Amino acid sequence: MEIEITAEQIAKHYSAAMDSVNLINAGQPEGMTDADWADCVSRNKEHLKIMLAKDYWTTEDLTPLRAASQ
Repeated sequence: MEIEITAEQIAKHYSAAMDSVNLINAGQPEGMTDADWADCVSRNKEHLKIMLAKDYWTTEDLTPLRAASQ
């Protein structure tokens, strides 16, 4: 049984993925330890890899997700 996903849900998933992209691209916040930053980046990259594996994307630009997940 395939679960149908709405355009609104896709938009929310894309927005959440872009939050990860923006967090990674912003760099390590002042006051965050190197270890905490490495953990944060790792978790967000994993999130992006999971999102890129989804098959419901339509016209969304996945380029930033791919770049940040590397």
